[in-house]
Amino acid sequence: MAQQAQVSEEQARAVAEESRESGWDKPSLAKELFLGRFPLELVHPFPKPSDEEAARTEKFLARLRQFLDTVDGSVIERDAQIPDECVKGLADLGCFGMKIPSEYGGLNMSQVAYNRALQMVSTVHPSLGALLSAHQSIGVPEPLKLAGTEEQKRKFLPRCAAGAISAFLLTEPDVGSDPARMASTATPVDDGQAYELDGVKLWTTNGVVADLLVVMAAVPKSGGHRGGISAFVVEADSPGITVERRNKFMGLRGIENGVTRLHRVRVPAENLIGREGAGLKIALTTLNAGRLAIPAIAAGTAKWSLKIGREWSCERVQWGKPIGEHAAVASKLSFIAATSYALESVLELSGQMADEGRNDIRIEAALAKLWSSEMACVIGDELLQIRGGRGYETAESLAARGERAVPVEQVVRDLRINRIFEGSSEIMRLLIAREAVDAHLTAAGDLANPKADVRQKAKAAVGASGFYAKWLPQLVFGEGQRPGAYREFGELAKHLRFVERSARKLARNTFYGMARWQAALEQKQGFLGRVVDIGAELFAMSASCVRAEAQRVADRAQGEQAYELADAFCEQATLRVEALFNALWDNTDSTDIALARKVLQGRYTWLENGIVDQSEGTGPWIAHWETGASTESNLARRFLTAADS
Repeated sequence: MAQQAQVSEEQARAVAEESRESGWDKPSLAKELFLGRFPLELVHPFPKPSDEEAARTEKFLARLRQFLDTVDGSVIERDAQIPDECVKGLADLGCFGMKIPSEYGGLNMSQVAYNRALQMVSTVHPSLGALLSAHQSIGVPEPLKLAGTEEQKRKFLPRCAAGAISAFLLTEPDVGSDPARMASTATPVDDGQAYELDGVKLWTTNGVVADLLVVMAAVPKSGGHRGGISAFVVEADSPGITVERRNKFMGLRGIENGVTRLHRVRVPAENLIGREGAGLKIALTTLNAGRLAIPAIAAGTAKWSLKIGREWSCERVQWGKPIGEHAAVASKLSFIAATSYALESVLELSGQMADEGRNDIRIEAALAKLWSSEMACVIGDELLQIRGGRGYETAESLAARGERAVPVEQVVRDLRINRIFEGSSEIMRLLIAREAVDAHLTAAGDLANPKADVRQKAKAAVGASGFYAKWLPQLVFGEGQRPGAYREFGELAKHLRFVERSARKLARNTFYGMARWQAALEQKQGFLGRVVDIGAELFAMSASCVRAEAQRVADRAQGEQAYELADAFCEQATLRVEALFNALWDNTDSTDIALARKVLQGRYTWLENGIVDQSEGTGPWIAHWETGASTESNLARRFLTAADS
C-alpha cells in the first residue's frame, strides 16, 4: 500500500493555494457583500430562463414526476438499496445525462432544471439524489466537461449519459481535506504511455456500483513529469481494483458508498484529465456549480416538511383547537414556511447565475451549500417536534398500526449528512472566509504572513495603508441610510436597506479583525465563521427579496404571497444577523479553546466515570477519523494564511 506523504505546513499551504482560483474575472455579489458593497444590479431583475428552456424543463419534470409516482421510497429505506428497475427507469428518462451536452448523448439541461430534478427525486428518497448528483456533479461528466479532451468526451460522456454510473475517489482513510498528505500514487510506466495507480479510497459514493471512476492520485515528480495531484478516468472493472466493503450510515440507506483499493491499476496516459498536478484545481472548479446539488436536496426536503407540518398542524387538535393555532407551534410553522421560501430562492438564484455565466458564483455556491445544509437540519428538527411522538416513530411502525406512514425521523437522519458532504460546515466557513478576506490578504501582504520579520511587516503596512485609505471611507455612508432607497420593492425595501447597511458593517468588522490580529487572524476560527454566517444570511435575504419582486411582476396574486414569505424570512434573518454581529466580539471563544485543550490533556476524565463504553477499542480506523478532523482544520487554516502573490 502507498505510504502517506510527509509534508511540512508550508508545503501543504502551497498545495492548497495553488488549487484555489485566485483571479476574479467576473463580478460576484457575495464577494462584494463581504467587501461592504451591495451591487443589487447583479441579481435584479431576478434572472430567469428563456420561455423555450422553461417549457422544456417543465416537460421533462412532468415525465420525471410520472415515473417517480411508481417508485416506493420506503422500499429503498427497508432494503437499503435502490432497486435495479428504478435505476433503469432513471436512465431511460435520461437522468444520468441531464447536464451532459446533447452532442454526447445527454439532455443538455440547465443548472436550474438539474436542481429542480434533484429536488424532486430526493423527496422520494434522498439516496436517489445522491446517486444522480455524485454521478454528474462530481463524477466523470463534470470534470470532463471542464477539462477533458475532445477524445475523452466522445469516449466517456455517451456512456455516462446512457446510464454508466460514475464515482469520484478523493478521500482516504487518513486524508480528508488535507490533500497534500495524499497516499495514493500514480506512477508513470511504459515510458509515459500509462500510469500505475496504488492506494485506498474511503467514502466512495457510487463506488460500489460504478462503471467509471474519477481517481485523484499523486504523480511523483521526475524527469519529464511535473508531478502533483492529478485526476484520471478509470474503468471500474480494471484489474487491481477491489471494492472492499459497502459502508453503512445513519441515513441515506440506499447510498452505494464503500472502500475501494487500487493495487497496480494500469491506466492509459490518455485518461489523464487536464495536466499533471491540476487534479485539485479541476475538483474545486467542478464544485463551483456541483455544490448546488445539496441546496437542491435541502430545498426539496424543506418543501416536503412544510407540507407535512401544515397538514398535521391543521389535523391535530389539542385544548380545543388545531395545534397550528397555538403560538408555540405557529412559530415553528412560520419558520419552516419562510425558510423554505428562502432556501428555494437561494437555489434558484444560484442556479440561474450559473446558467447565465455572467457572475463568478464560487462564493455564492459555497454559501448556498453551507447555509442550506444548516437551515434544512433545523427545519427537520422543528418538523419532528411538531409531529411529536409520531415524528420520532418510524414510518414502518406508524403504518403497522394503521397510521399514515410519514418518515419524519428518516428525514432528520438523511438531512444530517449534508452538513458534512462536500466539505463540512466548519471547513466551508473557513474556505469561504479565505475568499471573503482575499482583498485584505492581498493588501496586507506580509502583515498576514506569520513568518515575516519586523522590516517586512513595516514595508507591508505602508502598502496596506494606501488600500485602506481609499476603501474605509466608502463604508461610512450608503444606500441603506436613505429612507427612500429600493422603493420599488415596497415593504421589502427596508430589508434591502438592512442588507446594505449590514454589508458595510460586516466589512468594517472584518477590517477591525485584520487590524487587531493580523497574521493571528487565521486562528480566530470563531470570528471568521460568524463573518461567513452573516454573509450567508445577507445573501439569502437578497435572493428572497429579489425573487419575491420578480414573482410580483409576473403574477400579482402570487407575488403578494411571496412578499409575505420574504418579509417574514427577512425579519427572522435580521434577528440572527444582529446576534451574530454581537457574538463577533462578545463570545466564549477563548474560554472554549482553553477548556478544550484541558479536555484533550485528560484533565476531566473523572467526568467520564459511571458509563459503559461498548465501542470496540481504539484501532486504526478511529485514529484515522481523529487525524482527519485535525487535518481538515489545518488545511482551512493554511488557506487563510497565504496572501496572493
